[in-house]
Amino acid sequence: MKRRELIFAILVILAVWQAAAMLIRQPILPSPLVVILVFFQELVNGSMIPHVLASLWRVLISTLLAIATAAPLGLILGQSQRFNSLFSPVIYILYPIPKVVFVPIILLLFGIGDFPKIVIIFIILFFQILVLVRDQAAAIRPELIQSVRSLGAGRRALFRFVYIPASVPAILTALRQSVGTAVAVLYIAELFATQKGLGYYIYYNGSTLFDYASMYAGIIALSLMGLILYFSVDWLERRLCPWQFVH
Repeated sequence: MKRRELIFAILVILAVWQAAAMLIRQPILPSPLVVILVFFQELVNGSMIPHVLASLWRVLISTLLAIATAAPLGLILGQSQRFNSLFSPVIYILYPIPKVVFVPIILLLFGIGDFPKIVIIFIILFFQILVLVRDQAAAIRPELIQSVRSLGAGRRALFRFVYIPASVPAILTALRQSVGTAVAVLYIAELFATQKGLGYYIYYNGSTLFDYASMYAGIIALSLMGLILYFSVDWLERRLCPWQFVH
């Protein structure tokens, strides 16, 4: 997306928001200018920063864990028909299930703290990465593998020069598809048994303090986190997979 198009989209959203605020004229929907001022005020005085850091930590660590576990497993399943036939029925059953249904179960099993929230996001990202990497590895042409083997490449060289480069676009595609869902589920997870995180910040300000401007400021912060993560993945793809953008 071009910068001009992004700025135009933001301006349209702000204009619609302002029009709705003028039409409703209720405290529950303050104008965007008021919310933006509160947003920067909360950042400057430090009230929001611990919540931002807590949410960002949970998303980043769960993402790294998902890549570290799902990518190698996806490569193995993609290149081994035996293992794939063994695990595919389990993946086939679990993959379509909305992972948000596991939120209460995980919270009951693991209690309070960061760990259950990390587990929830990890599960979402894990299956997305696993399936896409598996399919990408399985789609590698046999003649390509044979040509590399004919040059004397062993299993380690195949993984380094064939399988891993082929899996990187799948990993990044999975992250791009999952980041919005992961942030949304993070919000739901942070409503329970925690006092840190943007989900808690949004709910506490909106439902307990009735500070709607701060509530919307938290929503902006959570939205910005999702956008930054999304565009970071897009930037990584352009750096790591430049061949995908050659026309």
